[in-house]
Amino acid sequence: QVQLGESGGGLVQAGGSLRLSCAASGGTFGSYEMGWFRQAPGKEREFVAVISRYGRTSYYADSVKGRFTISRDNARNTVFLQMNSLKPEDTAVYYCAARLPSSGALTAMKYEYTYWGQGTQVTVSS
Repeated sequence: QVQLGESGGGLVQAGGSLRLSCAASGGTFGSYEMGWFRQAPGKEREFVAVISRYGRTSYYADSVKGRFTISRDNARNTVFLQMNSLKPEDTAVYYCAARLPSSGALTAMKYEYTYWGQGTQVTVSS
C-alpha cells in the first residue's frame, strides 16, 4: 500500500511558476511509475505528465509540453512537477498517482493508476 501526499500548490499570476511535490510512503518508490493529473471544476480528470521508475523517460500532455517538467528523486521518495509559464487554463486540482508498470510503455490512462494523493490546488490568475 502506497500513500501519496502532494504539496506546493497555490495562487500565482499568469506567466509565473510553481513546483509541486508528491511524497510517497509505504512502498518501494522506485518500483512505481509516477504520474501527475489535474481536474478543473466541472471537467474530467486529465493526464499531465508521467515518469518512468528510474526517471529515464517521461511523457507530457500536449497542453503542457515545453512548460512543465516532471522529475523524481528515488532517494527521497518524491516526484516533482515544475510548472513554468503558467496560464489561467492550468487552474485545477493537481493529483499525483502511482502504478506498478506491467510493460515498458508509459501510460496516460488514469484508470491504470492504483494509488492517488489527495490533490493540491493550483490557481493561475490572469
